[in-house]
Amino acid sequence: MSPRFREEEGFVFKIYSNEEERKHIHVVKAGNEAKFWLEPEISMAYNHGFKEKEVKKIIQLVEKYGNEFKQQFAAHIGKRLDD
Repeated sequence: MSPRFREEEGFVFKIYSNEEERKHIHVVKAGNEAKFWLEPEISMAYNHGFKEKEVKKIIQLVEKYGNEFKQQFAAHIGKRLDD
C-alpha cells in the first residue's frame, strides 16, 4: 500500500509502506520518481528522470508541505513526531 498524501501540478506525493522509518516522501510523475528526506532537513535522496526545472518545483512543494508530510508520515507509520 502506498498512500497518496497530495497531488499537485501532476506530481503525486506518497510513501511506500514498510520502508525505512526516517521520514521521507516519494514524488512521481509520468514515470519519473524522486525521493526526499524530510528530516533532519529536506534533501533529495535520489532523482530518476526529473529535469532540473521539475526538481526545483518539487523542492518548492516539498518545502511548502514538509511539515504536513511529516505529520502524515508519522500518522501512517504510527510514530510520534518527536521520535
